[in-house]
Amino acid sequence: MNLRPREISLTLRLLCDSLEKTGVNASAPGRVNLLGEHTDYNDGFVLPTAIPQTTIVHLGFSPDRQHHFYSHELEELVSLTTTDPTPQSFARYLFGCLRVVEQAKYTVPPLNVYVNSSVPIGSGLSSSAALEVAFLRGLRSLFSLDFDDIRIAQLAQQAEIEYAGVQCGIMDQMASSLADTQHLLFLDTRSLDRQLLPFPIGSEILVIDSGIPRTLAESGHNQRRAECEEAARQLGVKALRDIIDITQLETLPELLKKRARHVITENNRVLEAKQGITAARFGDLMNDSHASLRDDYQVSIAGLDRLVSILQSTPDVFGARLTGAGFGGACVALVTEGKAIEIAKTVLESYRKAGYTGRLLVPEPT
Repeated sequence: MNLRPREISLTLRLLCDSLEKTGVNASAPGRVNLLGEHTDYNDGFVLPTAIPQTTIVHLGFSPDRQHHFYSHELEELVSLTTTDPTPQSFARYLFGCLRVVEQAKYTVPPLNVYVNSSVPIGSGLSSSAALEVAFLRGLRSLFSLDFDDIRIAQLAQQAEIEYAGVQCGIMDQMASSLADTQHLLFLDTRSLDRQLLPFPIGSEILVIDSGIPRTLAESGHNQRRAECEEAARQLGVKALRDIIDITQLETLPELLKKRARHVITENNRVLEAKQGITAARFGDLMNDSHASLRDDYQVSIAGLDRLVSILQSTPDVFGARLTGAGFGGACVALVTEGKAIEIAKTVLESYRKAGYTGRLLVPEPT
């Protein structure tokens, strides 16, 4: 529903009043994925970590028959009922979460929801998953719902698939629900077996936004998933996770062979990293991952390649790659501990001279 400025002001005042009286707060972090890109929807292995930036939601009961969703960052208010069509923008993620909770046989009365987030939007750091998980945590708290953290992640994934139209795997939601900033989260996306692992000794992460919006991320993501599913069908397996040796791909058409080769080699990179390796070897795997994403999966673009190249050639950087769906967004690097801020300044200046404008995301700029 589109509201006039005076109506927005009045609705916001009522929203804030209700949250002060009856509201609860909940939060969830964004994530960055170090290895295991585009493997989760192939039942594969991933290795993300949480980032310091979080999404906070404030929930309270609405005084009328409508839900009212407000985003502080977007300065956008959406009012609707659950029988209305799926809205656009940030509200579709909240709406989707409400609908999947209702499908799970829980009744949710009209709510006021105020969203405040520091997770960068459109950078490949799972702002949508952070919003979904935070909101579902808020619903769990407000209504004492019987959802554990795994169920929260599963419902969040269902909401994104069914109501945002993104055929995502479960990595983003599991990372937002279960990861922390001090460890890597190894996750088998088929069994949901998981393990918290230490970072390689003497290392920390650096995340830089390329400054390029991910305009093709959703459509490209869905297309890549369809290609992987067709490759698995032609190979006679449930998912590409079930192929270990790339020599098994020889019967595939060239395009599907490239897509499958990325998934198989990426899974192997995650499994090697899980064993506990040096920062230098971990960086090599990240470099190999980017080359695979660029050449076999074809989700990189010139700006990302340039940023990764600058990172990889900078002293004290062990390795770097794009992170997220690709087609824009952020790059992640593993760097010498204590050097991230210094490295970021050098890299961003070189990137600017190459004609691009990036920004530091992790560590959080002071």
